[in-house]
Amino acid sequence: MNIENTKAQMRKGVLEYCILSILENEDKYASEILETLKDAKMLVVEGTIYPLLTRLKNAGLLSYRWEESTSGPPRKYYTLTDEGKLFLKELDTTWDELRNAVNLVTK
Repeated sequence: MNIENTKAQMRKGVLEYCILSILENEDKYASEILETLKDAKMLVVEGTIYPLLTRLKNAGLLSYRWEESTSGPPRKYYTLTDEGKLFLKELDTTWDELRNAVNLVTK
């Protein structure tokens, strides 16, 4: 069994939750989201994040707006919708329960 594949699958499992959490308090464009994930050692590439942002938008959890940039083309800023905020609260609860369960099992 390949450990790198297993680790990648674990990260993918929480990626949606991480993205929604990043957008909880501030609108961000994709490069900022990607940077935050990379800073947290979540090894994510652009080819992964853009389809995920589109899926979250299509699910009604995110919306976006275009803003002019002083250093290049306009940027698409993502924000949580009201539905996205409720969804994130549910995920917060689920994450706490899952983390507690995993801690009990692995200690």
